[in-house]
Amino acid sequence: MSYKMETKSFLTNLERVAEVRADVANAFSKIAEILQESETAGAKKSGQLGLDREIEDTQKASQNLRHGVFRLLVLGDMKRGKSTFLNALIGENILPSDVNPCTALLTVLRYGPEKKVTVYFKDGKSPQELDFKSFKQNYTIPPSEAKQLEQNQQQAFPDVDYAVLEYPLSLLQKGVEIVDSPGLNDTESRNELSLGYINNCHAILFVMRASQPCTLGERRYLENYIKGRGLSVFFLINAWDQVRESLIDPDDEEELQDSETRLRQVFKANLAEYCVVDGHDIYEERVFEISAIQALRRRIKDAVASLEGTGFSNFLGALNTFLTQERAVSELRQARTLARQTSTRVREAIARRIPLLDGDVNELKQRISSVEPEFKALTNIRDRFKDEIKQVRDSKARAIAHSFRTYVLNLGNTFESDFLTYQPDIKFGDFIDKGKRENFEARFRQAFEQYINDKLSAWSLTAEQEMNGAFIQLAKSASQYGSDYTKVTTKITEKLTGQKIQAGSNSLPEDSSPAWANWAMGLVSLATGNLAGAALMGAGFDWKNILLNMVAVIGISAAISTVFGIILGPITLALVGLGVGLFQADRARIEVVKVTKKELVKYLPQVADQQWQPIHDAVKECFDAYDREVTQRIDDDIKSRQAELDNLLAQKQSHEINRSSELERLRKLESDVSLEARNIETEYQDLLIAVG
Repeated sequence: MSYKMETKSFLTNLERVAEVRADVANAFSKIAEILQESETAGAKKSGQLGLDREIEDTQKASQNLRHGVFRLLVLGDMKRGKSTFLNALIGENILPSDVNPCTALLTVLRYGPEKKVTVYFKDGKSPQELDFKSFKQNYTIPPSEAKQLEQNQQQAFPDVDYAVLEYPLSLLQKGVEIVDSPGLNDTESRNELSLGYINNCHAILFVMRASQPCTLGERRYLENYIKGRGLSVFFLINAWDQVRESLIDPDDEEELQDSETRLRQVFKANLAEYCVVDGHDIYEERVFEISAIQALRRRIKDAVASLEGTGFSNFLGALNTFLTQERAVSELRQARTLARQTSTRVREAIARRIPLLDGDVNELKQRISSVEPEFKALTNIRDRFKDEIKQVRDSKARAIAHSFRTYVLNLGNTFESDFLTYQPDIKFGDFIDKGKRENFEARFRQAFEQYINDKLSAWSLTAEQEMNGAFIQLAKSASQYGSDYTKVTTKITEKLTGQKIQAGSNSLPEDSSPAWANWAMGLVSLATGNLAGAALMGAGFDWKNILLNMVAVIGISAAISTVFGIILGPITLALVGLGVGLFQADRARIEVVKVTKKELVKYLPQVADQQWQPIHDAVKECFDAYDREVTQRIDDDIKSRQAELDNLLAQKQSHEINRSSELERLRKLESDVSLEARNIETEYQDLLIAVG
């Protein structure tokens, strides 16, 4: 399929998804408006139905869908062609493509009616608006200067936080946002990206280069920051056209085939494990051989030029399937769940209200009094679930904090073998000449920080898996507590109305569970804005970011880096004492590691003890955040059920209720909400057909 046809198909599907998002957002907005108007009117008639939570959730769902985007994060080491790839995707050479990791800015590319760049600063200074030409001139420096800055561990733009590029591009207008990251060698940026942006993106586009297949740095990054985290990664092997150019005889097709086969074997050996989803091998759907520079040259001349042979068509086809058939459907499925829940909640409230419109005040008081034991039972269910959350919280907080202490204390056991791959080369004279010594120490510090960051990331994956298991356990408990809760609320309705309620035959378990339980099980993250689906089980709060960001927040890396500053002196003195020329470079490397380990292990117990409590508290906060939201939602549900009765009683005591008028109003409310819920269901089903 040609690039033009593939692009058109992709944009068509994205446009359809954008239209469905907008339609569903409008439906939720209408539901919220209908509920709000009903509650306002009900205050003067038979009383409100206690639908505040439903109003809030549908309003937020509408807002999130209206502004929702598919966020793609572009990762890659320096000189892999990340910016060239993005320029080719855009069709214009707008992103600086000669940027070294220590100078690169985190750049967010999003839709805007006019081409402009806004640079945001860390110190609170007002953002700076630039045109594209000025942006490239001001934030690109010569490679030689960039290299010197990297060696001195200096940033070219230390006060810059990130830049936003707005561009009137169809791809962006259809709901795609692209985040262009700094290179992988920038320790500080790598840590920030790994602990933040990665978990807030729908997919990662990892750009590699055919001429440098799976470098040590790339393998290390994948191992420490991608592996085992359930992330969706597309690998783009750039400059594949240069494989031919690297041959002695570029016209020898047999030699070319052999060379390409060997390259493919290397990449597959290193990337295959990152292309398995639910036990299925999807390597062919995630790894693509591309030529970004060829694609860019053609697109600059002709925006719809054929890009046959550049690999872009196959990549766009796979990205199309992933975003529009997988992510969009999942997102709209959550919207459907929320709509169904809201409709059910309204229908049940009305079913309770109508039989109570008749009868006098005393009869209503008796009925309200009769369900007091059931309301106590609801509170008891809430308290039992809260107790279980706290038990899991305390257990996991201690276990994860202990695991960190043990992990840090054991770093010394494998330091000699682990650090050799990080340590910079040692040249004779590095410890005699002061200038050379300072340069080596700067490079050595950078290597040490990379080692520490990678080790902390490896530990955080273990902690994440612990949390993963804990929230799966709580999700199962929420399901059981939700089932018990529904039995009690059914009994309340039966006692109030005097009518037996038959068990429903809903096709989905979430349809028969209370809304708070579905939230606790992670079935309606849409209502709380977590559209990237990064949180475990789709839970409505981003516990991963709370957990992963704690490494940066509590300053573990900084603490150990401070230790490095302390031990650097003894390391330098020990190496100077070896004498120039007495050892070969490889012997010197071994001695450096030995001395570093000897000094490091002196301070590891101090770091382990100092960080135990902050980690314990950070893990505890994950569960406390979950507990607060669950408790609030249960309390809201209980209070709303009590309020609907109290409101009716107050109205009966103040005036005679017009039964026929109220019956008509309530039936219309039920019908209107049900109609919008069915509209959302229809949009969801139509989307399945459109992108299927």
